[in-house]
Amino acid sequence: MKKLTMRDRAFAKKFAEALETVHEGNQPVEAVAEILREIRAKGDKAVAQLGKKFDGVSLSPKDFQLSPEVVDRARRKLPLGVRRILGESRRCVETFHRASLPKNWSLRNPHGAIVGERFYPLERVGLYIPGGNVPLVSTVLMTATLAKLAKVREIAVFTPPGPDGLPNESLLGALGLLGIKEVYRIGGVQAIGAMAYGTDSIKPVRKIFGPGNAYVVEAKRQLFGTVGIDLLPGPSEVMVIADEKADPAWVAADLLSQAEHGKGGVIFLACQSAGFRNQVEKAIRQQLPDRQHRETIESVLENGFFGIIAPHKEDMAQLANRIAPEHMELQVERSLAMYLEKNITTAGAILSGPWTPTAVGDFTAGPSHVLPTGSAGVFSSGLRMEDFYRRSSYVRYDKKSLQKAAPVTDGFSEIESLDAHGYSVQIRCPE
Repeated sequence: MKKLTMRDRAFAKKFAEALETVHEGNQPVEAVAEILREIRAKGDKAVAQLGKKFDGVSLSPKDFQLSPEVVDRARRKLPLGVRRILGESRRCVETFHRASLPKNWSLRNPHGAIVGERFYPLERVGLYIPGGNVPLVSTVLMTATLAKLAKVREIAVFTPPGPDGLPNESLLGALGLLGIKEVYRIGGVQAIGAMAYGTDSIKPVRKIFGPGNAYVVEAKRQLFGTVGIDLLPGPSEVMVIADEKADPAWVAADLLSQAEHGKGGVIFLACQSAGFRNQVEKAIRQQLPDRQHRETIESVLENGFFGIIAPHKEDMAQLANRIAPEHMELQVERSLAMYLEKNITTAGAILSGPWTPTAVGDFTAGPSHVLPTGSAGVFSSGLRMEDFYRRSSYVRYDKKSLQKAAPVTDGFSEIESLDAHGYSVQIRCPE
């Protein structure tokens, strides 16, 4: 744990340096650029070579896409209990996101013209579902459910194959439950490049969605503009703000749950005293031996665990807004939680109260768990329905309303020395 105190005069410098050390190995710019160049130049051949190199699976281009029968077979093999779990999660996700479906609207502007917005589902999207150390079946629900609600016509899913050449069966089954038929067993940067550029066997998409490791996130960043990108959701983060009444064991459990995601992850504890921080440390040591991914967690605890003393509520809010954490837990009494809910403005998701562990947000609460990381929350938000649409503004003037607008267009055409602009209105509305 990196132990810091906000009231230390050198805190800002120490914190920035420590955070930079954590992130410095998570920016593989040149390595990703080289892979993308290969994919653009060689297409299917490069995708196959890279799949063999990174996933250890030899596939020919005709084998990249799984047949719909394989996906449906996985759906049919899902145990009843798993179906129920997936169904419950899907209902919560749909309930949340249906409330924010964008709607066309119009009104009359001060000239009397009709103006408004029109929303159109994207024609074709690509969803990236991580499948490295663990298959993120929940990410299927947190991405594909939104795409289906938006009525996106073509949904292509890319996920890494396992050693046997097939993605995780539960993950495939979840895709089958959602009616996804176009599934590719391709992972990593090669998947992102194939979605963006297209190959002889893979049709390019209009926009790419989904979380990934540092390489996947960097590939998305480099390809923005070639293709649409949802956001930059990379290695997992959680920040827990706890007061003196919080249960150290609960705090420890939630920190460990996000450290479980592994490489590149960062976990933050902000509390009011060194004594409470020590109690959390002790609870972590007690719980760690029982965790299945102990070695993975230990790596995050060693490299990306910050324990920060933030004695006052203003300190807590300031620190959270500086970090812009992916997941923001408030394990504090209600009046303090209300203050923090109002004043923390950069968190990807706010999970308020001791009964709201990040796990419910990861799996079932409703909001998508695809959230900004690496401080990207200062300018971006988590995945939402509007991300699956494109918007057109709508304008309709008639003669009367155009006459009212004419003095403004005449004025701007003169200010900007664009006389053709002005004339295009004058010819319709001669004095």
